[in-house]
This record gives sequence, structure tokens and C-alpha cells, in this order.
Amino acid sequence: MRICETPDSPLRGSSGVTFAGRFAIIYKADLRAPMFQDRLQAQLLPALQAAFKTLFGHELDAKAIGFQSTRPEFEGDVTINVFPFLKISGKGPEQTAQAIGEHLQANVPIVARFNVVKGFLNLLIADSYWLEFLNEAGAKDILAFPANGRKVMVEYSSPNTNKPLHLGHMRNIFLGHSVSRILQSAGNEVVRVQVINDRGIHICKSMVAWQKYGKGETPASVGVKGDKLVGKYYVEFDKVYKREIEVFVAAGKSPELAEKEAPILLEAQEMLRKWEANDPDVRALWEKMNGWVYDGFNATYTRMGVEFDKLYYESQTYVLGKNDVLEGLKKGVFYEKDGAVWVDNTAEGLDEKVLLRRDGTSVYMTQDIGTAIARFTEFPGLSQLIYTVGNEQDYHFKVLFIILKKLGFEWASELFHLSYGMVDLPSGKMKSREGTVVDADELIEEVVSEARAAGEQLSKLDEFSAEEKTALFEMIGLAAVKYYLLKVDPKKRMLFDPAASIDLQGHTGPFIQYTYARIKSLLRKADPMSTWSHEHMGTWPLLPEERAVIKLLHQFPAVLNEAAIRLEPSTVANHAYELVKAYNTFYQTVPVLKEEDDAKRSFRLALSGAVAGATKKAMWCLGSRCRSGCSPMVPSVFALSAPFAALSDQNFGHGMIRGFLLLGFLGHS
Repeated sequence: MRICETPDSPLRGSSGVTFAGRFAIIYKADLRAPMFQDRLQAQLLPALQAAFKTLFGHELDAKAIGFQSTRPEFEGDVTINVFPFLKISGKGPEQTAQAIGEHLQANVPIVARFNVVKGFLNLLIADSYWLEFLNEAGAKDILAFPANGRKVMVEYSSPNTNKPLHLGHMRNIFLGHSVSRILQSAGNEVVRVQVINDRGIHICKSMVAWQKYGKGETPASVGVKGDKLVGKYYVEFDKVYKREIEVFVAAGKSPELAEKEAPILLEAQEMLRKWEANDPDVRALWEKMNGWVYDGFNATYTRMGVEFDKLYYESQTYVLGKNDVLEGLKKGVFYEKDGAVWVDNTAEGLDEKVLLRRDGTSVYMTQDIGTAIARFTEFPGLSQLIYTVGNEQDYHFKVLFIILKKLGFEWASELFHLSYGMVDLPSGKMKSREGTVVDADELIEEVVSEARAAGEQLSKLDEFSAEEKTALFEMIGLAAVKYYLLKVDPKKRMLFDPAASIDLQGHTGPFIQYTYARIKSLLRKADPMSTWSHEHMGTWPLLPEERAVIKLLHQFPAVLNEAAIRLEPSTVANHAYELVKAYNTFYQTVPVLKEEDDAKRSFRLALSGAVAGATKKAMWCLGSRCRSGCSPMVPSVFALSAPFAALSDQNFGHGMIRGFLLLGFLGHS
């Protein structure tokens, strides 16, 4: 969705947890059923309850049972800690685990065998279960949950209109956009919004500088993106401001007074007063320069492949909240002191906060109160509102959420601040006023150029046209940036390394893309009439490499569920990497096309197709842009009972696949 051309656009519980390995089933207070239940646990839970009834005469609550992934040094797939049940069994830990294991092995077909290690029951799940799961995965998108009736709003980006988007914005944008897609895949209706900070003294600084020094230049006249041109004059303002301060200080004024009386700052403050008074000339200049910025933002958003459903403008939202604060004052929620309206949050361990100044003007908190209320009014049935904002605003959102609860809004408990840490480059921090900020366009171009340089150095793409190379390196570069920023826990401060992000054999987005391309190439070479179902498997046991890949596929819905609950795309990013890493081990050690047994070959192709489907969907959840027409459902990739020729991906062309393979390493098939 494009940002509108002018600023006249419309405005802008408690839970119980049962752990599934390292993933959680969450029982939300406002839902009748869990958001997600692991397929394997759905079979093991009633079997365990039956075992306790038979062995110990006890009706066991399903929520009392915890599952863990078996540690790699022991045989098994699922581990159950029996120590919490010793009072029920009346036996020691090993005897209790042994009795439960024997009962499950005798009565539950999917339990092949078990072992006991000091009160921990390790269950080995039969191959038949994994094969049935793989066959089921071929009939549907395992990373698409049914609609759950929840509507979630995600706010992200929210830039100022005095400069281009920069590296910090990129983490914000990719984090918010990825969370919105993960929530969508988990069955939520998602509304994507941003607040465009299009007013204030910082905007007027760019306007004054352009008016004084711009000589009428426009983005078209100088061939520069509009956001960069406006940002240039924001930097110019700061340079002039510093020179004026130096002159005043040299003349004997104190630095504090010089900062307040610098002529260019006074001009900007006067321009802001005229803007607030609706001066027609100032408003016209403001609309023109903001329009340039919107065009620049749109170009960057389009390249990034992100979108918004609704845009809010601070020039319209800043008037909201005053009446709500005054109503709270009448109800005794707030209090008046020295003519200003305050809120007292000392009981919550915070401080007192001004909500309306003595002259009746609002503060940022005031408009955030009004905007939140307006959103829940505008979108009836909204279940949750997520703010993607850096961790420097942690305190602000704590205060905001407390205020809205004090005003009596039940939905205030469903507000969430998706906080994230700063991003650094090897060269250090960013400072926009000094003109050393690393803007988003330049960083993306740098990573794309890194990919191009690495690819052309291999001299394997000589037969590709310039357009094909450009498309290939653009796809690699964008995936590299997004994945590198998203694979890290958002709460952590991180260092972005452009060169490391494009490694085709590292923990990177391009490595995942490369594996996807490898699988697509493999499927293109396969017999077009090859089909598979678990009934054709025969009697041979699964190889460890096959089992490892299937288990990671099996875990992916739980990973997606965890990501949707915790709002952490890093869980999806890292599991996708583990999946493709396991697949590459499988691919390097197990014959696929060269397998002589038709049934085994077809099965391994089906497994490959399932990995491709899950990988593509995972990358979609991380915001990686497919070419035109990409569907998040990717049904063709999962149609494993259909001929393998149907698995061809029209949006990931044969040339792209060949390009990735030429840039990577070629193994056997």
C-alpha cells in the first residue's frame, strides 16, 4: 500500500502454560481452546491419562503433563519427567517410569519402545507416525492455522518526515512486518498500521533550511529521492545552528543561552507557531516537502516488500486525547496541580506524569491515549494492539498502558510494546543530525552490491543477462538483510555485518534460499509422474538423516505458535535454518534421484518437497519478498500426492534456481 500523497489522509490475560518440548501450548483466557496443540501430544495425552487410570486409579489432568525433547545422548523422541507423579503412583521414580513405559508400548501403536533414565521416561516414536505426518503435511500447509476469530493491530515503522529511513527503522519495519505475517499465519486477522510523525519542530528545521538555502531545488530537478533531499536540509540546519552557537559563545554568551537564541532556531520556532496557526504559506511548504518524503518512503517500502493497511498522521492525532484526560480528571483518575493535569503512578512503582500543560496543550502521552482509544473505536472487536518501538521508549509504554487501565478500558490489558534493541554497524553508531546516519536505501544497496561482487567473482553467471543478475542479487540482498536482523532476539542489541549476511553457506537468509533452490532443482529433474504416500513406504526403517528432517518439519507448527505468542520472529528464523541444515546433511549423505528403489526415491522426493514448502512459508513469515503473485499459502509446494511436476514454482523461476546453484556448492542428488 502506498502512503497517500498528502497529509489529508484519514487518521491514523492471564494464561496457563503446558510445555511442548521447548514450545508452549497457551490457554488464552478469551479463547475456548488452545491456540495450538502439538499433533504428537494430541495422541500421547489421552494415552497417558488412560495409563494413570489403569495403573494408579487416578484421573490425571492433561495440564499436569509436561513433554520435553529427548536429549541427543539418549534414544528417544519425547521425554516425560515422572517425579511430579510419585505421590500418585506410590512408587519410586524408575519404577513409575517403567510401569508407564510398559503400558504405553503395549497399548499405543506409535510408541515403538522406551527407556528410563533416573525417573525420566524416554519414548521412541514409531516410523509409522512420522510417515503419516509427512503424508498429512503433503495435503495442507502445516504453517497455516485455522482462523481463531482474533483481530490484531500491529504498528511499525512510524518515521519522521525530516529524513530518510535508516538502519534502526529497518529493524523496526522488518520486525513489525514479520510479526504481522506470523500472526496472520497463526490464524489472526491482522491490521498493519504506522504513525507518520509529520509535524513538530524537527520538520520545521528542514523547512527553514530548504527555504533559506535550497534555491528552489526539488527531487526531480536534482535527481534525488525526496526523503533524501529533505534529510539533506535537516543536516544543513544543524550545521548552521552549530556555527551560530559558536559565534554567540565567542561573543561572550553562555552556551546555554546561545543554544536558545541562535537565529535559525528562532526561525524554526516561529515557523512552527505559524504552522499551528494554519498560515497558508507555511502549510503549503509543509505539504510540498512532506509529499517529497512520502514519495521517497514509498519507493523504499516497495523495495523492502512491506505494506500497511492504515496510515495515521501525527498532524491529525495530536489533537486527540485532551477530552479523555479531562474526563479522567472529572472521574478522579487524574488530579490538577498548578493548572496542569497529572496522573499519579507511584503506587505502580513509577512517577507522576503531566498529561495536560497549564496552558491546555497536550504532551505526547496525551495523543497516544487518544489514538489508542480511537483505534479500538475504529476497529470494533480488536483483540490486541502491538506497538513496535525501540527499547528507549519502554518507560513511556508502561505509563501509557497503566493510564488506559485506570481509565477503565478492558482492552488495555491486551496492549503490548514490542521492544527491540539498537543496531550497530562495525563502524559505530548512527547520528542523523551530523549526516552520518546509515540510511536504509544505502545499506540495502551495499548488501546487494556485496552479493553481486561475490557472485561475479565466481565467474559462473556469464550466461545470465544483466536483468537476471540484477533480480538474483536483489533477492539475495534483501533476504540477507531481513534474515540477519530477524534471527536475533529483538530485545538484544545487535551488530549488523553486511558481508557476513550474504554467506551462502552460513547462518543466513541466502543459505536458506540456496537450499530452497537446490530442492526446486531436484524436483525439476525428478520423474514428472512420481508420487508418494506413506502406504508405499514398505518395511525399511527410516534413516537417521530422514528422521531428523521429518522431526524438524513436525516441530515447525509449534515453533510458529511460539513465535505468535511471544512475538519473536527469531524462533521461526532459527528453526528454518536448523531445518535446511538438516536437509543439506540428508542431501549430502542419502541418495535421492540416484536411489534405485522407486519407493524410496519417491519418498525422499516427497520429503524434499515438504521441506521446500515449509521453507518458503517460513521465509514469507520473515518478510522475504517473493516475486509477483506469491501466495503465503503455497499450496502447490505441499501437494505431495500430486505428480512432482506440479511442484514447480512459477514465482521462483528456473533462472533464479540456476543462479543460486551456480553461486553455491553443487552436491550429488
